[in-house]
Amino acid sequence: MHSFKELIAQFSQQFDQWHFPEEPKRLYNAASHILQIGGKRIRPVLCLMGNELFDELHQDAFQVGNAVELFHNFTLIHDDIMDKAPIRRGHQTVHTVYGDPAAILAGDVMLINVYEMLNKVQSRYKQRIITVFNKAAIEVCEGQQIDMDFEQMEPEQVQYDDYVRMIGLKTSVLLAASLQLGAIIGGGSEGNQEHMYAFGKNIGIAFQIQDDFLDAFGDPDKFGKQQGGDILVNKKTFLLLKAFELCNAAQKAELKKLMDTHPDDKVARVLDLFRSCKVDAWAEKEKERFQQQAFAHLEDIAVLSARKKPLMELADFLLNRQQ
Repeated sequence: MHSFKELIAQFSQQFDQWHFPEEPKRLYNAASHILQIGGKRIRPVLCLMGNELFDELHQDAFQVGNAVELFHNFTLIHDDIMDKAPIRRGHQTVHTVYGDPAAILAGDVMLINVYEMLNKVQSRYKQRIITVFNKAAIEVCEGQQIDMDFEQMEPEQVQYDDYVRMIGLKTSVLLAASLQLGAIIGGGSEGNQEHMYAFGKNIGIAFQIQDDFLDAFGDPDKFGKQQGGDILVNKKTFLLLKAFELCNAAQKAELKKLMDTHPDDKVARVLDLFRSCKVDAWAEKEKERFQQQAFAHLEDIAVLSARKKPLMELADFLLNRQQ
């Protein structure tokens, strides 16, 4: 069994050898930009870990991991365009540097390359792998649309359970599918595959809670994003939706006013309201709830406990990170 860090090193060594063509420069420089500014590469490593939980590492796990990583970065390019985000991973976003048209095309060409990578899989489970991947890819798009729909609604109109479902689609399914894809390659039973998927789904939701928390309360130098970026654009997050549940009438009125008027000290004042309503403490407890649900599914996977240790360590890394 390999550690998370060892698998990142193994994956990165082979992934970084892959390059886009040189021409046309603007297209492929835009596509390369997001790959060159870092990223945790969690999803492909989950694929490797899912494989290794049941069998020796197979080359197909790296091939599928490459596809997953490229797909994830494609979604980030398009998400940043939709969100008009200026910063990603501490650097200017692709559309900020190259413009929207080149960024859109860069995402498109990345998606085509994803399927070229999947087409090279040799496993006898290839059709199953593509089916699981396609389902996850569609759900990511559905989650993004639901997220954009939420942005047109008042916070009180967005139910918490609906928001969790959206996060489950937009963020969690790719984490969950990465684990399941690895389990398929490793020959895990259908029951074990389902537990792997559920483990990833719950970790993904907890991960998003942590992400929302860091956007508001994290150190921007460590997190790699503008502090309070979600607050500045009135983004519906776990924190904002819960604030409208927990705050009293006067606090809700102030929160609405801040969302409508955008004063210079908006971020600081919204954070003060979050703290007053104890939204920060709630977020920690809610993250823990989903984490425990994830570990319950991990416990039910029928392999020796020692083989699950890298996944436990990864979950701890994801949910206690500061960046």
